[in-house]
Amino acid sequence: MSDRFHERKRSLRAKRIEFAVISSLLCALCAGAVFLLMPAVAADEHSSGPLVLELRLEGVVDPILATYIDEGLADAASRHAALVLITMDTPGGLSVSMQDMIQHILASPVPVAVYVSPTGGRGASAGFYILLSADIAAMAPGTHTGSATPVMAIGGFLPMQIDDAFRKKINNDATAFLRSFTERRGRNPVLAEKAITEGSAFTEKEALDGKMIDLIANSTDDLVRQLDGRAIKRFDGTEAKLSLKNAARTPFELSARQKFLARIVEPDVFFVLLILGVLGVYTEFTHPGVIAPGVIGGICLILALYAMNFLPINLAGVFLILLALAFFILEAKAPSHGVLALGGVVSMFLGAIFLIRSPLTPGGVSVGVALAGTVPFAVLAVVLMRLVLRSRKWKPQTGVEGMIGQLGTVVGPISAGDEGMVRVHSELWQASAAQAISEGTAVRVVRVQGLKVVVEPAPDANSKKV
Repeated sequence: MSDRFHERKRSLRAKRIEFAVISSLLCALCAGAVFLLMPAVAADEHSSGPLVLELRLEGVVDPILATYIDEGLADAASRHAALVLITMDTPGGLSVSMQDMIQHILASPVPVAVYVSPTGGRGASAGFYILLSADIAAMAPGTHTGSATPVMAIGGFLPMQIDDAFRKKINNDATAFLRSFTERRGRNPVLAEKAITEGSAFTEKEALDGKMIDLIANSTDDLVRQLDGRAIKRFDGTEAKLSLKNAARTPFELSARQKFLARIVEPDVFFVLLILGVLGVYTEFTHPGVIAPGVIGGICLILALYAMNFLPINLAGVFLILLALAFFILEAKAPSHGVLALGGVVSMFLGAIFLIRSPLTPGGVSVGVALAGTVPFAVLAVVLMRLVLRSRKWKPQTGVEGMIGQLGTVVGPISAGDEGMVRVHSELWQASAAQAISEGTAVRVVRVQGLKVVVEPAPDANSKKV
């Protein structure tokens, strides 16, 4: 059986493997799409007593959490719940998402209680606005709120320098927005405004004494117990009395889609997706036809770009990562005894540390994740580029180019200027030569002319016979 048949067989096997890989990826993507479209966990429709629907607002206020709060309020309204209890612990977040939450809280037909908890938690910045917008504002012992001065965040360069006139305009807009609901809620707008104009923060006792919150509760159980039988005034001016005795408390969880998207916008996950995306696309460009790295890398890059919509990206961090990639490529092309590779590692590590820095994301990319992503990326990038550069020096192994220089054996004597037969790679070829060559002599292919090869005796003809 000839080598060409084996090559066709191997090519067919490779195509089958590629088809299987692509099919598996498509199935995984379809399954993921179905998984992400699953609705949020809803409350029990058949609860006999009053229903308290519990939501949790933890971490940075972003569009994902805003959607979660909106869906929870809508679910509570459809179930005719007696109360929506939002437990909050947040450093703040995006003003657009905060305003969306507040609009739905103010319009909710079901009374909403916002409770800053647990002990040591906070309702800072955007959380301060959300707390004061609720029908009932409560805090746990050892918590604090306030520090609601608007912060301009563009490209991760914080704080952004703005002139006094522009800052005054922003603060006036924020204080007017705060007054628009604190006055109707019967809270202290003058003291609340100091959280914006002066950046003031308040403990739970200071907030209660200043008439910005309604009560202090040790736990959610204590809060529900204190609210039972309490008369409240809704935002539209109507009176309502809470009846929460023996209430069924049901949590409203993030949907699978929301949990997945919330994970993507975490700084560590974003950095890993970015690194995997760049490495996958880089592998596909340096080794065309592998397919799987390109597909996976493309998906990771799209997810990283999605996360960039919500994270304050520092351009200096992005440029440092790109500089690191350039260093790794140069190290493979012009070995510098590790100097360029070391520079790339340092550059990428610093890029990861500087990539996300903002009051909205106090953690940024952790040192452990930065190291874990940088070192393997450096090794793979250098190795892949060296393989590419080495492959350019390889001699072609197939086609006409692959025949030139190959050794064979004369099986039919070749007369000078006449044709004979040679065996090359277990295949019989018509051959011609400039001189007579006897049967059994080792020859080397000089060139290929259609279906005929031109040969010459191999330099070591006595030792190499194929």
